[in-house]
Amino acid sequence: MASSSNSKFASTFAPYTPPPDDPTHQHHQQQPSANTNSSRFSAPIRPWFPHSQSSIAADSSYQSGAVPTFSASQSAGPSTAPETENRWATSSHLRVDMLAAFAYILGPISALLLLIFETENDYVRFHAYQSALLTTPLLAIRILVSLMRFYAVLRYLFTLLLVIPSLYMAFRAYTDASRNGLSYFQLPYIGPIAEQWLHDE
Repeated sequence: MASSSNSKFASTFAPYTPPPDDPTHQHHQQQPSANTNSSRFSAPIRPWFPHSQSSIAADSSYQSGAVPTFSASQSAGPSTAPETENRWATSSHLRVDMLAAFAYILGPISALLLLIFETENDYVRFHAYQSALLTTPLLAIRILVSLMRFYAVLRYLFTLLLVIPSLYMAFRAYTDASRNGLSYFQLPYIGPIAEQWLHDE
Protein backbone atom coordinates (compact mmCIF):
# COMPACT_ATOMS: atom_id res chain seq x y z
CA MET A 1 0.00 0.00 0.00
CA ALA A 2 2.86 2.40 0.85
CA SER A 3 4.80 1.60 -2.34
CA SER A 4 1.79 2.25 -4.54
CA SER A 5 1.21 5.59 -2.87
CA ASN A 6 4.88 6.56 -3.36
CA SER A 7 4.83 5.71 -7.07
CA LYS A 8 1.60 7.59 -7.51
CA PHE A 9 3.15 10.60 -5.73
CA ALA A 10 6.31 10.47 -7.88
CA SER A 11 4.31 10.27 -11.10
CA THR A 12 2.72 13.59 -10.40
CA PHE A 13 6.08 15.39 -10.73
CA ALA A 14 7.80 15.78 -14.15
CA PRO A 15 11.63 15.89 -14.50
CA TYR A 16 13.27 19.28 -14.33
CA THR A 17 13.45 21.14 -17.60
CA PRO A 18 15.37 24.43 -17.81
CA PRO A 19 13.52 27.54 -18.91
CA PRO A 20 13.59 28.47 -22.62
CA ASP A 21 15.72 31.56 -22.08
CA ASP A 22 18.50 29.61 -20.41
CA PRO A 23 21.61 29.86 -22.69
CA THR A 24 22.74 26.35 -21.79
CA HIS A 25 19.34 24.94 -22.75
CA GLN A 26 19.44 26.71 -26.13
CA HIS A 27 22.99 25.57 -26.73
CA HIS A 28 22.12 21.90 -26.12
CA GLN A 29 19.07 22.13 -28.37
CA GLN A 30 21.09 23.54 -31.28
CA GLN A 31 23.77 20.81 -31.15
CA PRO A 32 23.08 17.57 -33.06
CA SER A 33 22.36 14.35 -31.25
CA ALA A 34 25.61 12.79 -32.47
CA ASN A 35 27.63 15.22 -30.34
CA THR A 36 25.70 14.73 -27.09
CA ASN A 37 28.65 13.13 -25.36
CA SER A 38 31.07 15.92 -26.34
CA SER A 39 28.59 18.68 -25.48
CA ARG A 40 28.28 17.25 -22.03
CA PHE A 41 31.89 18.20 -21.33
CA SER A 42 31.90 21.54 -23.14
CA ALA A 43 31.95 24.72 -21.06
CA PRO A 44 28.65 26.63 -20.96
CA ILE A 45 28.40 29.87 -22.84
CA ARG A 46 28.24 32.88 -20.58
CA PRO A 47 26.69 35.90 -22.30
CA TRP A 48 28.52 38.32 -19.99
CA PHE A 49 31.88 37.10 -21.41
CA PRO A 50 32.13 37.89 -25.16
CA HIS A 51 32.98 34.64 -26.87
CA SER A 52 34.41 36.23 -30.03
CA GLN A 53 36.93 38.35 -28.18
CA SER A 54 38.17 35.48 -26.04
CA SER A 55 38.70 33.28 -29.09
CA ILE A 56 40.65 36.01 -30.87
CA ALA A 57 42.80 36.58 -27.81
CA ALA A 58 43.47 32.85 -27.53
CA ASP A 59 44.47 32.54 -31.17
CA SER A 60 46.84 35.49 -30.98
CA SER A 61 48.42 34.53 -27.66
CA TYR A 62 52.10 33.90 -27.32
CA GLN A 63 51.55 30.31 -26.16
CA SER A 64 49.66 29.47 -29.35
CA GLY A 65 52.65 30.39 -31.46
CA ALA A 66 51.59 33.87 -32.54
CA VAL A 67 54.07 36.70 -32.69
CA PRO A 68 53.38 39.22 -29.91
CA THR A 69 52.59 42.71 -31.09
CA PHE A 70 53.18 45.95 -29.27
CA SER A 71 51.79 49.41 -29.57
CA ALA A 72 53.43 51.99 -31.80
CA SER A 73 54.96 53.84 -28.87
CA GLN A 74 56.52 50.64 -27.48
CA SER A 75 57.76 49.27 -30.78
CA ALA A 76 59.30 52.57 -31.80
CA GLY A 77 61.65 52.59 -28.83
CA PRO A 78 64.26 55.32 -28.51
CA SER A 79 64.76 57.71 -31.37
CA THR A 80 67.19 56.36 -33.95
CA ALA A 81 67.39 59.49 -36.10
CA PRO A 82 70.91 60.25 -37.14
CA GLU A 83 72.49 63.08 -35.25
CA THR A 84 73.31 66.13 -37.25
CA GLU A 85 76.96 67.11 -37.44
CA ASN A 86 77.92 69.97 -35.15
CA ARG A 87 79.87 72.39 -37.33
CA TRP A 88 80.87 74.47 -34.31
CA ALA A 89 82.52 71.67 -32.33
CA THR A 90 86.32 71.62 -32.05
CA SER A 91 88.78 69.11 -30.66
CA SER A 92 90.18 71.65 -28.19
CA HIS A 93 86.70 72.92 -27.16
CA LEU A 94 87.72 76.45 -28.13
CA ARG A 95 85.74 78.85 -30.26
CA VAL A 96 85.76 78.25 -33.99
CA ASP A 97 86.20 81.91 -34.93
CA MET A 98 89.24 82.32 -32.68
CA LEU A 99 90.93 79.18 -33.98
CA ALA A 100 90.27 80.12 -37.61
CA ALA A 101 91.75 83.58 -37.02
CA PHE A 102 94.74 82.08 -35.20
CA ALA A 103 95.59 80.09 -38.32
CA TYR A 104 96.90 83.32 -39.95
CA ILE A 105 98.50 85.02 -36.94
CA LEU A 106 101.77 83.06 -36.86
CA GLY A 107 101.75 82.12 -40.51
CA PRO A 108 102.82 78.55 -41.32
CA ILE A 109 103.60 77.85 -37.66
CA SER A 110 100.04 78.38 -36.45
CA ALA A 111 98.67 76.65 -39.53
CA LEU A 112 100.80 73.56 -38.82
CA LEU A 113 99.76 73.49 -35.17
CA LEU A 114 96.08 73.56 -36.08
CA LEU A 115 96.47 70.87 -38.71
CA ILE A 116 98.09 68.63 -36.09
CA PHE A 117 95.86 69.24 -33.10
CA GLU A 118 92.53 70.30 -34.61
CA THR A 119 91.22 67.17 -36.29
CA GLU A 120 87.45 67.71 -35.96
CA ASN A 121 86.37 71.08 -37.36
CA ASP A 122 86.51 71.46 -41.15
CA TYR A 123 86.21 75.23 -41.05
CA VAL A 124 89.34 75.59 -38.94
CA ARG A 125 91.25 73.06 -41.02
CA PHE A 126 90.30 74.83 -44.24
CA HIS A 127 91.75 78.11 -42.99
CA ALA A 128 94.80 76.30 -41.71
CA TYR A 129 95.44 74.91 -45.20
CA GLN A 130 94.78 78.27 -46.80
CA SER A 131 97.05 80.02 -44.31
CA ALA A 132 99.84 77.57 -45.03
CA LEU A 133 99.48 78.11 -48.78
CA LEU A 134 99.40 81.90 -48.35
CA THR A 135 101.97 82.66 -45.69
CA THR A 136 104.63 80.05 -46.47
CA PRO A 137 105.66 81.57 -49.85
CA LEU A 138 105.45 85.12 -48.46
CA LEU A 139 107.61 84.21 -45.47
CA ALA A 140 110.13 82.47 -47.72
CA ILE A 141 110.37 85.57 -49.93
CA ARG A 142 110.81 87.79 -46.88
CA ILE A 143 113.65 85.63 -45.54
CA LEU A 144 115.27 85.57 -48.99
CA VAL A 145 115.15 89.39 -49.20
CA SER A 146 116.85 89.69 -45.82
CA LEU A 147 119.57 87.20 -46.76
CA MET A 148 120.29 89.05 -49.99
CA ARG A 149 120.59 92.34 -48.08
CA PHE A 150 118.12 94.28 -50.16
CA TYR A 151 117.45 97.89 -49.37
CA ALA A 152 115.61 98.60 -46.17
CA VAL A 153 112.68 99.99 -48.10
CA LEU A 154 112.27 96.75 -50.03
CA ARG A 155 112.59 94.68 -46.85
CA TYR A 156 109.91 96.87 -45.28
CA LEU A 157 107.59 96.44 -48.26
CA PHE A 158 107.98 92.68 -48.21
CA THR A 159 107.27 92.68 -44.51
CA LEU A 160 104.03 94.55 -45.15
CA LEU A 161 103.29 92.11 -47.96
CA LEU A 162 103.48 89.32 -45.40
CA VAL A 163 101.68 90.98 -42.48
CA ILE A 164 98.76 92.77 -44.16
CA PRO A 165 97.28 89.74 -46.02
CA SER A 166 97.67 87.61 -42.90
CA LEU A 167 95.85 90.12 -40.71
CA TYR A 168 93.10 90.61 -43.29
CA MET A 169 92.55 86.87 -43.62
CA ALA A 170 92.48 86.48 -39.84
CA PHE A 171 89.76 89.14 -39.72
CA ARG A 172 87.78 87.48 -42.50
CA ALA A 173 88.02 84.04 -40.91
CA TYR A 174 86.82 85.46 -37.59
CA THR A 175 83.90 87.46 -38.99
CA ASP A 176 82.76 84.73 -41.38
CA ALA A 177 82.49 82.35 -38.42
CA SER A 178 80.86 84.73 -35.94
CA ARG A 179 78.55 86.66 -38.29
CA ASN A 180 78.20 84.85 -41.61
CA GLY A 181 77.49 81.31 -40.45
CA LEU A 182 80.87 79.71 -41.22
CA SER A 183 81.02 80.88 -44.81
CA TYR A 184 84.29 79.95 -46.53
CA PHE A 185 86.21 82.90 -47.95
CA GLN A 186 88.53 81.54 -50.63
CA LEU A 187 91.50 83.36 -52.03
CA PRO A 188 92.09 83.10 -55.78
CA TYR A 189 94.03 79.98 -56.76
CA ILE A 190 94.83 79.19 -53.11
CA GLY A 191 91.28 78.68 -51.81
CA PRO A 192 90.28 75.88 -54.24
CA ILE A 193 93.50 74.02 -53.46
CA ALA A 194 92.84 74.26 -49.72
CA GLU A 195 89.28 73.05 -50.22
CA GLN A 196 90.47 70.13 -52.32
CA TRP A 197 92.98 69.12 -49.66
CA LEU A 198 90.22 69.27 -47.08
CA HIS A 199 87.96 67.00 -49.12
CA ASP A 200 90.78 64.54 -49.78
CA GLU A 201 91.38 63.91 -46.09
